Formats: sequence, C-alpha cells, structure tokens
Amino acid sequence: MSAKQEYDVQTLLTHGGIQPDQHHGFVNTPIYRGSTVVFPSAEAFREGRQKYQYGRWGNPSTDALTSAIKALEGAEGTVLCPSGLAACSTAILALMEAGDHILIPDNVYSPVRTLCDSLQNRFNFEVTYYDPTLGADIESLVKPNTKVIYTESPGSLTMEVQDIPAIVRVARTHGAFTITDNTWGTPLFFPAIEHGIDLSVMAATKYIVGHSDAMLGTISASPRAWDKIKSFHALTGIFASPDDVTLALRGLRTLHVRLERHQRNAIAVGKWLEQRSEVKSVFYPALESHPQHNLWKRDFKGASGLLSFVTREAPQACVDKLVDSLKLFSIGYSWGGFESLVLPATLQSIRTAKPWEEPGHLIRLHVGLEDADDLIRDLEEALNEFSKNLK
Repeated sequence: MSAKQEYDVQTLLTHGGIQPDQHHGFVNTPIYRGSTVVFPSAEAFREGRQKYQYGRWGNPSTDALTSAIKALEGAEGTVLCPSGLAACSTAILALMEAGDHILIPDNVYSPVRTLCDSLQNRFNFEVTYYDPTLGADIESLVKPNTKVIYTESPGSLTMEVQDIPAIVRVARTHGAFTITDNTWGTPLFFPAIEHGIDLSVMAATKYIVGHSDAMLGTISASPRAWDKIKSFHALTGIFASPDDVTLALRGLRTLHVRLERHQRNAIAVGKWLEQRSEVKSVFYPALESHPQHNLWKRDFKGASGLLSFVTREAPQACVDKLVDSLKLFSIGYSWGGFESLVLPATLQSIRTAKPWEEPGHLIRLHVGLEDADDLIRDLEEALNEFSKNLK
C-alpha cells in the first residue's frame, strides 16, 4: 500500500504488505525460508539484476512486514531485528561513533541500560542518564558531542510520559538524533515519526506479534536517519527469521482490536486498584491521577495494557503471597500477548538520575484480553491475601 495518510490505520493493518497477485492469489505471503537465491545468467549475477539476491538481504516474507510497518509508522523505511533488544542496540550503534555522547532516560528498559554501561568502556561512548520528566530542560545536559537523545515513553516500570516534542526541538537545535522505544504505544497510539523522532523502535515481540510465540524487533526511520540505519543494518548482517516475521504479520492484522481491549481492561483494572487500601499508587498514563496524564492526553491516541502499582510498605513475604495467589496473572518477563502477566520489580539499584526511594513494593501488570471482571476478582483475592499476611 502507498502513503499512510491515504488510509485509516485499521485499513493499513488489514491490507499492509499484502500482494496476492505476487503469490498466486494467496492472501497471506508464504513463508520464504532460504539462504541461496539463484540467478538466471552470469550477466544477471554480475549486474545484480534481480530483486532478491541472497537470503540475508531480504525476501518476500520480510518485505511484506517491513512495508506494512513502514506504512503504519509513516517512515522512510523499516528494518527488522531478531529481538526488541537487538533493535534498540542497532538503533544506538547506527547513530553513534567513538567519543559521542548519548542521553538515556533513567527509567529505560534495563537491558538497554546494561548495554550503554558496557558501551562506555568498550567503544568510548559517553552516557548520561537523565530524569525522564525533564522535557525541554534536558537542554542543560546537552554537550557539544551529544549525538543521540534516547527516549522511552512511557518508561519501563514507572511509566513516566516524556515531553517528546520538546525533546525533539532540543535535539534538532543541537544537531542530535532522537530514538524512541515505542513498544508500549505502537504507532497506533503514538505516531513517533510524526512527532519528529528519527528512529522509532519496537519490540515487535510484544503487541505486534501479540501471541507470545515469536521474538522480533523493528526500527523505522525518518528521512533524516534512514541511510544511517539502512547501511549499518546491512553491514552487521542482522536478519529476522521468516517464521517469526510471518507470525508478526499474523498479529499485525488484529493489532487494533487487541489494543482496544487491552486499553479497556487496563483502565478498569487501574481504576479498581486505585480504590484499594493495599495500593499506594498506580502508574498508568490514562488515569487522571498519573503525573503526566495531560502530556499523555496531548500526544497519545490511546493506552495499552501495561501498568504498574506500588503496594503499601510490607514484608517481602506479603508480596510473594500476593503474586503467588494470582491465578489469571502468570509470573513472567515480556508482555503484549493475549494473556495477563505479573512481574515484581526492584528499582533501587538501577535508578541513578532520580533515585527510587519508595518503601512500598513495585508490581507490574500486563492486563490481557480476559474478562476484566475476572481479572479484578483475581486481584481482589490476591490483595486480600496480602492484607491477611500483613497482620
């Protein structure tokens, strides 16, 4: 399909990347597995006169997904990576050189923080972690060698919403690039490139795939950054499995309806949690109690199913009992699938720009596609166990 603005997002999700005329009338692009691609002649080989020339350089499966994501993002181009973390690291490395400075939000996805800590020593990158609520005040941290300002909005675990337009203006003023991890909102709820972001990264493992059965990352670029990410991606030989790509294409078709249900359920759960005496605070941008609710309302078109809450101060045993008592929320990493998940988290050791001093326990929920009342009953029983063990 052509330009994003010509079609509603629901239409893009349904038809993006589909070319039945290229595949004998089949609606879905077949899975193209392969490394070697043969040429019809020596001349064709010598001149590279063939759309597909080697498996790592793309095939009809990967083209179907990249064209669909490109249209959804309104991007100049999209590349695929074998995981969300691979997409984050590829985006950073594509823009940075030895001696460059990068600004990273203090609430960034922890593996990205670990990566950046390593890059400081291995590649002579300078890294500064910043308070994600700075907005335009981030300019005070910009240095002459600042090459990238990285954002993640809402941020991991504590869900701060960043003032992306203000940060983009600062970056452009100083000639820096911007990257955002847009996994939570996806382009449906936050059109990152439309807001001026140079590289929009998603862990497609989560909402794009949507079924907890494949790992994948995407990087979509503005015209300003496309040549950099395209060339670096090719140089490093990064490739996504056509089987995982096909699962992502399947998930993409229902993304809109799934996110609507995730949002509806998460709002119901979040509002209910706010009324519980065991809960000190709920972190979910769609709630009016969220500190950056107005920013979310200004820039986002919706909210997904990921939220966090802080319990009142309690022994660890009470929190363990709460988590272990849940029947519909399974304990596990990742999120974005159809099922609900719970993850207890500790932040004291991984926040530096704005130390985490909350005495309560942080618990992250991914609110799935189950019936909201069933999920609330499950949480009610678990919180009752929390209170019972507190006495």
